[in-house]
Amino acid sequence: DTSSVGLAVRQVANETGKIDLNVGSATADLTGPACSATGASWIYDTYALAQVTGSALVKAGNDSWYFITADYAFGHALERDVTAVVKAAGGKVVGSIRHPISSQDFSSYLLQAQGSKAKIIALANAGADTINTIKQAGEFGITKGGQKLAGLLFFTSDVQAIGLNAAQGLVLTESFYWDLNDETRAWTKRFRAKKDKIPSMLTVGVYSSTLHY
Repeated sequence: DTSSVGLAVRQVANETGKIDLNVGSATADLTGPACSATGASWIYDTYALAQVTGSALVKAGNDSWYFITADYAFGHALERDVTAVVKAAGGKVVGSIRHPISSQDFSSYLLQAQGSKAKIIALANAGADTINTIKQAGEFGITKGGQKLAGLLFFTSDVQAIGLNAAQGLVLTESFYWDLNDETRAWTKRFRAKKDKIPSMLTVGVYSSTLHY
């Protein structure tokens, strides 16, 4: 749980007068209740992810939501922030269910989400949990039934892991995309000369925070 770790690091850094550079701890509490004069965050947080994905989907007519949420600080914060955005935009949350981190079987959670008839099944989890949820949703034919999946924290590397077929129709938000424009393509070319892989927004966040200080 990187969000819980990030909050703990922020507290220690605050108490000792050290600078902490956060990349990856997504809870918006790091710039809210746990805000610090010596702490900074890069790339994304739950507030930013919520504002982009939540508002865009509701404006497109997807006004009913059901959450499958990881049961720890990050998942709770993401569900909280997206719920606020959805409701402010005129949508509604018809239900939610929480799962332990590093779960393997999402069938019961997906069946409940499917039964909710919500237009959006929002995945307030990350990493292997999100990948497993999407793969198993495909096995149940959930998106073929008309519901959409929203990966609230999903990386280009995750898309590569599940394959394009499983990722079809998935909605996600990224703060950096390598093929966005000439500048991002040029940076990616320099990066790939050192490490031959497509960088994710997390990679760029580490790069930016390191050079910034």
